[in-house]
Amino acid sequence: MEIVQKIMSGFSLDLGPVKEPLGFIRILEWVFTICAFATTGGYVGSTVFTTQCDEKKDVIAKFGYPFRLPSQSYDIHHCNQTTNTSFLQGDFSSSAEFFVCVGVFGFLYCTFTIILYLGYQQVYRESNRGPVIDLFVTAIFAFLWLVCSSAWGKGLTDVKYATDPERVMRACFPEDKCTLKSYPSMGRLNASVLFGFLNLILWAGNCWFIYKETPFHKPANPPANVEGGVSTS
Repeated sequence: MEIVQKIMSGFSLDLGPVKEPLGFIRILEWVFTICAFATTGGYVGSTVFTTQCDEKKDVIAKFGYPFRLPSQSYDIHHCNQTTNTSFLQGDFSSSAEFFVCVGVFGFLYCTFTIILYLGYQQVYRESNRGPVIDLFVTAIFAFLWLVCSSAWGKGLTDVKYATDPERVMRACFPEDKCTLKSYPSMGRLNASVLFGFLNLILWAGNCWFIYKETPFHKPANPPANVEGGVSTS
């Protein structure tokens, strides 16, 4: 209880930082970080095609986050009265989970620093340690966004290839007369990659404004021989 009281006693809400690039960009990072991992995690899609034998039957090949495609099967009912159980090929979970992980930790860090900026600004600025640590962590996240967005962009390309209807329908027999019914919806996943690179721009750009709060940023020295007016020779 004493720790909580000390924390609350030091809290002083000040919305001033929101009007400055440092706080405003951090809020944008918070929003776009949520968008990045929310558009990837929980995604479920499917490729649907139809076999035309005595009656039409839909074949649904489902897949979703974390994109371990062989984890779910789909059955093809052939015209010769046999049933074939097939699986999508490819495990792309590493890049997807890495992307979501960076997003979640970025969201937590943004939440922490927004509270620090708005409620504990005096603690943040009273020593050089706060801005220096903030700069260091923000630079690390900028690098992580570059890596995870690039990896997930490549992973998404592989997911699209593995779930392409023409590729999935190769399991059909010629007499099945398989026809495409619907493509998987990839708009949400395309947006996730876009949000990833937007986060890269935001986090990298914010490094400059945090850098200006550190002791590494030195103002230009005034001319040595000018005091209070124009010097004359």
